[in-house]
Amino acid sequence: MTRNATSSEIIAAISAVVGDAPRPIALHEPLFAGNENAYVKSCIDTGWVSSVGAFVNRFESDLAAFCGARRALVMVNGTCALHAALMLSGVQAGDEVLIPALTFVATANAVVHAGAVPHFVDVEESSLGVDPVALRAHLQRIARQQSGQTLNRLTGRPIRALMPVHVFGHPCQLGELAAIAREWGLQLIEDATEALGATLDGRPVGDGRHTAVFSFNGNKIITTGGGGAVTTNDEEGYQRLKHLTTAAKQPHAWAFLHDQVGYNYRMPNLNAALGCAQLEQAPRFLAAKRALAAAYARAFAGLGGLRILPSPPGTESNYWLVTLLAESADQAWLDATLHALHDAGLHCRPVWQPLHLLPMYRQHPRSPLTRAESLAQRIISLPSGVRLGLPLLPA
Repeated sequence: MTRNATSSEIIAAISAVVGDAPRPIALHEPLFAGNENAYVKSCIDTGWVSSVGAFVNRFESDLAAFCGARRALVMVNGTCALHAALMLSGVQAGDEVLIPALTFVATANAVVHAGAVPHFVDVEESSLGVDPVALRAHLQRIARQQSGQTLNRLTGRPIRALMPVHVFGHPCQLGELAAIAREWGLQLIEDATEALGATLDGRPVGDGRHTAVFSFNGNKIITTGGGGAVTTNDEEGYQRLKHLTTAAKQPHAWAFLHDQVGYNYRMPNLNAALGCAQLEQAPRFLAAKRALAAAYARAFAGLGGLRILPSPPGTESNYWLVTLLAESADQAWLDATLHALHDAGLHCRPVWQPLHLLPMYRQHPRSPLTRAESLAQRIISLPSGVRLGLPLLPA
């Protein structure tokens, strides 16, 4: 087994890339270098600051075009967008939804918000996404099809949907996972909250092939402060979801008429204005992120037991967070390394704790999760802000 590089060697490799950038260096921070001030000021000057306004419509149109989807619906945050996508896909109370154990907690929380049950499955090392081989084997062990639906033999509940995640902007094996979903009659929802601008087989993630969800939190590649979106090619579903997420209010000049229990999920115009300005800069931001990842890969080449996770075959990652992967490690190594990095002013972080180990999810259904548990001790996310990659671009 190859010895992992020391903390000093890791600090030197990172410093060779980020140069004399002022310490501490954040894991990720927003960059406002375009029309943000002008667009937000326009909202304030005109008074259109809430969920109705020209920038909401523009951001939805621009985002759909950027992703290659027919429709985009923007919302207040990514968790609400995940909940909305689950509702759009027909997930009901008591259903089980297959999700990776290695993802941000919002993936599981949104399933619970929909009244459904997270069912955790294992991931693969090449993309950090759902492992299609392990998933197929798991379903063959625990699932059966009856009366047009897939049931969990162990719980008796319907398994309604599969929601894979493009972790850190690395597209997962969506084609294989879609085939499994078709085989078992499952709805497929892409959690693309970290993957804006990534491509799979030459096509943008979230292009409407499947219902997909994005996040525009302050730490994402582009930000609206807080925000999320659903992209889809389903026009009828889009109209239904727009109504549902606008408090199910029927159009009327003055009356408040609501035809079902709805949700106040729509994005305010202020946030959408920020999003329009950020999206204008997205190609440059993406180029900077990829240049930064390439520089890290060169800096870590040859360091013992460590490598920068590359884009999986057939994909182009957006490298939202550049991933340093140890060949073999334990929690003691991870903690000691992160302490040293933070002491050096480099705000790196581990991957999330696997969700099945969180107290509220320990009793939920799951497959064997050996790889998710192993990866949780072997991943360090490096400083990945757009600003760090800009000096690496051609003049």
